[in-house]
Amino acid sequence: MPSRREFLKSAAAAGGAVAVGPAIGPAAGTELEAVLASVAVLPTAGGEYTLPPLPYDYASLEPHIDEQTMRIHHDKHHQGYVNGLNAALGKLAGARQSGDFADVQQLSRLLAFHGGGHANHTLFWQNMAPPGRGGGGEPTGRIAEQIAKDFGDLARFQAHFSAAAAAVEGSGWAVLGWHPLLGRLLVQTMMNQQNLTVLGTVPLLVLDVWEHAYYLKYQNRRGDYVKAWWNVVNWQDAEGRFQHATR
Repeated sequence: MPSRREFLKSAAAAGGAVAVGPAIGPAAGTELEAVLASVAVLPTAGGEYTLPPLPYDYASLEPHIDEQTMRIHHDKHHQGYVNGLNAALGKLAGARQSGDFADVQQLSRLLAFHGGGHANHTLFWQNMAPPGRGGGGEPTGRIAEQIAKDFGDLARFQAHFSAAAAAVEGSGWAVLGWHPLLGRLLVQTMMNQQNLTVLGTVPLLVLDVWEHAYYLKYQNRRGDYVKAWWNVVNWQDAEGRFQHATR
């Protein structure tokens, strides 16, 4: 079995959607590797996935994201994706054992959907922090320089990202990602948990625009939710991910 460090290196090389653990800032070498060793989406020794705890209290993102939404979103919705991922993996293991792959198409779809849901939400929680305690403000460091290079300036990037998030049809995500083959940052929209993104993109900053992420507080005013979300963006976390993705 590969070590966690070997897993991280192989996943990053493949452009996988690896979500790291505690919020991280500018770091290099062993310091960054030590933080990345706490990857939250790795399975347990038994091969199953578990729901990672929030890195802050449920009410910490108030008034921008309310406590009740955070409780339901994390404890119910994210847990559902964890359960679905474990179920899909278990059934695929059973199919390999029996040699009966009659349901492989459906199981592959469920694996992508629930695996994406678990990875995306793990990243989403880390991408946010309480206002005044890491949340909000402006990016610094290398990611700030790259945003200016690829989008013109921060204001243009935020306008682009916000418009993309508001325009997602139905349920999905807005994603800022680094594409190692194209050598640039891209704003993309994701339908459901996994569709419509450019293959090989390493996600750095994601915004959940499924209705369950905002409807209790904002009802149908998704644009207001997107605007409020900038007040809790954890730019330090995004910078750490960018450093790792571009090493």
